[in-house]
Amino acid sequence: MTSASKLSARTDAATAAEVQAQIQINLRKIPLLSELSEEDMRRVNMEIRIRHFNRREVVLHKGGSGDALLFLLSGQLQVVDITEDGRAIGLRMLAPGDFFGEIALINESTRSASVVATSDVLVAFLPAATAMHLFSHSPSVAKQMLKHLAQKIQRDSEFRAVLSINNTARRIYTYLSLLQKKPEDGGSPAVVENLPTHQDIANMINTSRETVTRALLTLVQQGIVQKEANRLVILDPQALQKLIQGP
Repeated sequence: MTSASKLSARTDAATAAEVQAQIQINLRKIPLLSELSEEDMRRVNMEIRIRHFNRREVVLHKGGSGDALLFLLSGQLQVVDITEDGRAIGLRMLAPGDFFGEIALINESTRSASVVATSDVLVAFLPAATAMHLFSHSPSVAKQMLKHLAQKIQRDSEFRAVLSINNTARRIYTYLSLLQKKPEDGGSPAVVENLPTHQDIANMINTSRETVTRALLTLVQQGIVQKEANRLVILDPQALQKLIQGP
């Protein structure tokens, strides 16, 4: 091997090591994996695979096999179901740090919904055997999984309550209220980070994109919210709550 080839090989190896180290750092930020032992983390890093998906690409197909546990590393995903007439119904949004596909693994069943990228995303795939090993042998993972499932039940209940609202505008305002994150200090305004597109919101609450656009414009004009790049700042939460409650 020539000197140039050896240097290139060493450079490639160093780059690969840097990438692997970066993956480990990112995975430590995922709540489900944050307290893994070093041994389990090494196993995860050896077997996990990272894939990039473009906006609007399908990451998971409904009816597919539950062969992996998936983690969203960057970007945003939407869990959707497809009606018989081909219409997409949004079920929930996924943000970086979220994991998904766990139900098919636990039940040894097929995927119950599809997952679509609403932006360019990086997704990590952990093989089913490794994921199931963590579920049964890692107390921290088992604890986080129970917490996740409890929160999922609560979110699904809240979402069903939103869909039961007959007034479309109130349905939109209530959904935005569910998305907001309130500051821990109680002083700064609440915000909706990674605001979904108007079409994605429409898919979630069974209305049209134009209706969502009009409702958000009303909030902006009344000074209740402020739209920024990819997020919504709730300036007047009391006024928003009044609109949610209705006359």
